[in-house]
Amino acid sequence: MATFYSLAKSMTNTKLAMGGLFLYMVAGLPAADALKLADRERAESEFRRAQTQFLSATNNATNVWQFARACFDCAELATNATRRAELARLGIAAGRQLVAREPKSAPGHYYLAMNYGELADAEAPSLAAYKLVKEVEREFKTATELDEQFDFAGPVRNLGELYLQAPGWPVSVGGKRKAREWLERAATLAPDYPENLLNLAEAQLKWHQAAEADKTLQKLDLLWPAAQTNLAGAKWESSWEDWRVRRLTVKAEAVRLAPVKKN
Repeated sequence: MATFYSLAKSMTNTKLAMGGLFLYMVAGLPAADALKLADRERAESEFRRAQTQFLSATNNATNVWQFARACFDCAELATNATRRAELARLGIAAGRQLVAREPKSAPGHYYLAMNYGELADAEAPSLAAYKLVKEVEREFKTATELDEQFDFAGPVRNLGELYLQAPGWPVSVGGKRKAREWLERAATLAPDYPENLLNLAEAQLKWHQAAEADKTLQKLDLLWPAAQTNLAGAKWESSWEDWRVRRLTVKAEAVRLAPVKKN
């Protein structure tokens, strides 16, 4: 349930990106590892900034949800479950505080769901983790009702992924019909965000719907150049690395599953 943007200053982004390049050149780190390290440093920097801002005015709604977002971003990049859970709990506490005071805060509910998800990942496999899935679902649904366009249709996208990945009834909330509905909706709401179309294409291939996946990939090909222009800069580098690999993988799988044409 990844989100792919950060509020780090542009100078910090450039410095960290160059630092990752230096590590790659001198220490021989793979490019992907260098990007992950730069992302982690960038997330930690933003966490410290957001935490300071939050503590200076804890009743400021923007401060609260930005801190909850920073907690999620750091938790997602944490190298161990203990640190992931610690950060997620900080984000959950901030999110709960915000939605209790401002129940119509879409960012509050959204990042509360995201941090619940990180805590579930940290505690899995366990009964507690399964129970958290219902909290994730509820908060994403509330965020969708309040602002379905937030974070490139983030609440809608993440509901689709939740239903795709989670086990079905009676164990959990997953289900093909729900996953398709929400993934298609995200791709319709924010078709210029590559993650939405990639998620949909991956799901279609999982369901052996090669023709539908091919149509989704054609849409992705059309938006790709504009997205590269609009979603540019150091903070997007890891996202593009991920998207490029997944795009190639999905295209190869679509070709493999395509029916053979008879002469």
